[in-house]
Amino acid sequence: MREKKSLNLDYFKDIYDRSEDPWNFETSAYEAAKYAATIAALPNKQEERVLEVGCSIGVLTRLLAQRCTYLLAIDVSQKALDIANRRCEHVRNVTFKKASFPKELPADQFNLIMVSEVAYYLSAADWKAAIGALYERLVSGGHIVLVHWLPEVPDYPQTGDEVHNRFEQLMRDKMKSVFSNRAENYRIDVWARS
Repeated sequence: MREKKSLNLDYFKDIYDRSEDPWNFETSAYEAAKYAATIAALPNKQEERVLEVGCSIGVLTRLLAQRCTYLLAIDVSQKALDIANRRCEHVRNVTFKKASFPKELPADQFNLIMVSEVAYYLSAADWKAAIGALYERLVSGGHIVLVHWLPEVPDYPQTGDEVHNRFEQLMRDKMKSVFSNRAENYRIDVWARS
């Protein structure tokens, strides 16, 4: 079977053209519980510099901002970023930037990198390249947090389990698993760089 390609900008433009909250991040009890579990899984009460990959409309961004000094939140969709910016207009430690993951990752170093509900949009090959790029941007002692929906979605090149398992295969000799939780429909894994 041929590998599915990464989803492109047009896919996300269509999604956000149809709805300002296409995955019900703002209103879903499931999302609220998952966000609470994600924040509870963070290894430190406070982080210096955080990168959030695929911030969408900024619901998780707002929660993350309370746990760090500086947060850079990136997304490929300008419409999503505009909504996120409005949601976080009074949050002073967040910067939003339009960027395609993994091609346009900022070159900065971060203490924590959040990859929530985004890596399964990438092909296996692009995710492999992204993992290396994320690792390069992580300070010694820093953490990468992976959070993904587990059921298969026909549009997505990978499942949540494939994303997390591939990360483990590639990074188990470079990073240490410090937290893992599998809920009914999502999985959270936290990895520490030595």
